[in-house]
Amino acid sequence: MRHPTAIIHPDAKLADDVQVGAYSIIGEHVEIGAGTTVGPHVVINGHTRIGKNNRIFQFSSLGEIPQDKKYANEPTRLEIGDNNTIREFCTFNLGTVQDGGVTRVGDNNWIMAYVHLAHDCQVGNNTIFANNAQLAGHVLVDDYAILGGFTVVHQFCQIGAHVITGMGTILFQDIPPYVTVSGSPAAPHGINSEGLKRRGYSSGAVMAIKRAYKTLYRSGLSLEEAKASISEQISDHPELKSLADFLNRSQRGIVR
Repeated sequence: MRHPTAIIHPDAKLADDVQVGAYSIIGEHVEIGAGTTVGPHVVINGHTRIGKNNRIFQFSSLGEIPQDKKYANEPTRLEIGDNNTIREFCTFNLGTVQDGGVTRVGDNNWIMAYVHLAHDCQVGNNTIFANNAQLAGHVLVDDYAILGGFTVVHQFCQIGAHVITGMGTILFQDIPPYVTVSGSPAAPHGINSEGLKRRGYSSGAVMAIKRAYKTLYRSGLSLEEAKASISEQISDHPELKSLADFLNRSQRGIVR
């Protein structure tokens, strides 16, 4: 269950059935829930809490200090939920006191090799990060977002639910929910209609989202005019509320 070459601090809190591979290092303030497996040559440090039934593959580094010159050894945290797959060479950093003090990953996420989550990122549930997706600090990723390989996200950007990005996408602004983007810099290319159908959205809901997309991107309206028009559509199509809420909270402006 725990390889004799693994180094586990005596104060670390691991459930009885946690497996730890050869040459892995588990730090003093780490907590790991039942059913989680830690592969060989993994380093988990800092005030890191990992939930149940996660699979962490070799050579990942979780809970190291932020790549932020302002960091001064404050006891900030990394929190990872349940049922996540974290593949090889991933790096997830602690949060900073300049934000909420925690980097957070939710449940049921599929995170492929070489993914970087910088300090204070907030990742929801059921996301997919393809190889080499890279998040700078303070990025928010909502549920069911899919980031294509080599997607690079500028700090403080927000990525809405059910978004999908193409390979090599460079993001400097926010992506509203449901939208497909690609390119450098990113440009919109319709909605993630296939993903929505797979997640149980009705044909009527998908059509309503398509109309809202056209309002936002093809009507010639200003952003404020488009937001007002989408808000008027919510009473008939409640799935548009998350889109309207996102547009109202966006701080960096949206990909448009």
